[in-house]
Amino acid sequence: MTKLRNIGPVSRQWLYEIEIYTLADLQQCGSITAYEMIRSQHPKVSINLLWALEGAILDLDWRELSAEQKAMLRSQLTEAY
Repeated sequence: MTKLRNIGPVSRQWLYEIEIYTLADLQQCGSITAYEMIRSQHPKVSINLLWALEGAILDLDWRELSAEQKAMLRSQLTEAY
């Protein structure tokens, strides 16, 4: 997990708190679910974490996510609520 793109020490700790330890764990969980689980424990977390998680899954810098990808993620996030 230490070499996962976009995931720094704080984000890594948050992932550990929800029992995500590897890229495979994150891929299986998905960025939306992982983000929601982290946000339930850390309500002030930024939407940038969602971009970082999705970027980690896709092995992209989060800033490379297109506006369409971000819109899709936002849509999926609001559907979950």
